[in-house]
Amino acid sequence: MRKAFRTLFVLLFFWLSLGLYFTNRLMYMKKKDEELILRREKDAGRYNPDEFDSLPKREVDISSPFGYTIKAQLVEPHQTNRYIIISHGVTETKINSIKYANMFLARGFNTLIYDHRRHGESGGKTTSFGHYEKFDLKTVVDWLKQEKGPQLELGIHGESMGAATMLLYAGLLEDGADFYIADCPFSDFKEQLAYLIKKDFKLIPGLLLPLGDALLRLRDKYSIRNVSPISVIENIKHPILFIHSQKDDFILPTMTKDLFEHKKGPKMLFLAANGRHAQSFNENRADYERVIDEFLQKYVDHPLPS
Repeated sequence: MRKAFRTLFVLLFFWLSLGLYFTNRLMYMKKKDEELILRREKDAGRYNPDEFDSLPKREVDISSPFGYTIKAQLVEPHQTNRYIIISHGVTETKINSIKYANMFLARGFNTLIYDHRRHGESGGKTTSFGHYEKFDLKTVVDWLKQEKGPQLELGIHGESMGAATMLLYAGLLEDGADFYIADCPFSDFKEQLAYLIKKDFKLIPGLLLPLGDALLRLRDKYSIRNVSPISVIENIKHPILFIHSQKDDFILPTMTKDLFEHKKGPKMLFLAANGRHAQSFNENRADYERVIDEFLQKYVDHPLPS
């Protein structure tokens, strides 16, 4: 009997330890070194400090509803009411958003780039893959609308977690932008984690996910099940351009295809031939920009009648 209890105790201790490790990996995911991001973008020619520093812009501090400061930069070289917010991916910073900002600046938009919670210069203790981040995005949108007035024409571009955050914001909180560009989002966090558990941990997801979800609800006060863009995509009425690399093996392109199929109303889909996760722009720049132009011309420059 004692041996059975010892075995049971060891098994419970093992699973609890694994669950804590799993939730630590989510809540405190290791971020990329900020100097590495800066050097990577400079070396690739996607960020020219002299050119970017010469643009008219200002640093902005926006108060998160969760008590920390969201650090942003508002870049305004154009006399226009057209703005786009760039929402970066997990482990990145707003430096990674500059390449997208430059693309839209060249198309006559002013841009706002910002650091997600627990990234870059922003505050916040944990990463929640869109759950808390969607409220921060709403706060950023609200700040920009209050700053620029009711005639604001607004787009949001999101990459990876930033794209999922954007879809959760638009589908759950408010369809508050005039258009969206979703680059390699996951469609459902539980499904994404199940895929990664099988791929990286070599475990059966059905054993780890319920424990991980229970610990996450206890430790960070949200459920994995609530981070599901596909469950709210039908609430988004404004146009969405979906983008994904066909060779992405981190977030599978089938997730974007599913999101595209479930989206009602105006939409476009671009599956890039080259590059892995979050590399559609970097590896297919000409095609990426061509599709952006087609989308803007169809739904933004000549919007559908309301």
